[in-house]
Amino acid sequence: MKVPNFTLFSHEKNEVSLSDFKGQHTLINFFPQAFTSVCTDQLCNMRDNLNNYKKLGVNVIGISVDSPFTLDAFAKSENYNFPLLSDFNKNTTRAYDVYMEDFAFGMKGVSKRAVILINKDGEEVYREVTASPGDAPNFDKLAAAVAQLSQ
Repeated sequence: MKVPNFTLFSHEKNEVSLSDFKGQHTLINFFPQAFTSVCTDQLCNMRDNLNNYKKLGVNVIGISVDSPFTLDAFAKSENYNFPLLSDFNKNTTRAYDVYMEDFAFGMKGVSKRAVILINKDGEEVYREVTASPGDAPNFDKLAAAVAQLSQ
């Protein structure tokens, strides 16, 4: 299944589109909110394994409904070495069917925790949406899906 294109602002205040990665594999990490423990763990796993993804030709990006300013502070605090994109208006989160109406403490409308792997043809080849925002993705299953891309 082809995935929808999007254009969002990065934590570095640049526009980034999925079409920028046309002809390349891309791993999208949707996460509910910057500076929360499981989100930090998820993205730190991506940061720490980025060279492995790059060796396999996979670009990594993160998307949340946080503002670019919040994402910039988050990226700097954790030394993230890939783009964090702001879906402040929640259009991409809805288009990828990872919108969560009720989050915590009465907050409404965040991204579910999800990893979506897109092949170089723009097709979704792996998707994991966790049952709860407190659950991390299964990184072993994700790694197996990424390894399949190079076969």
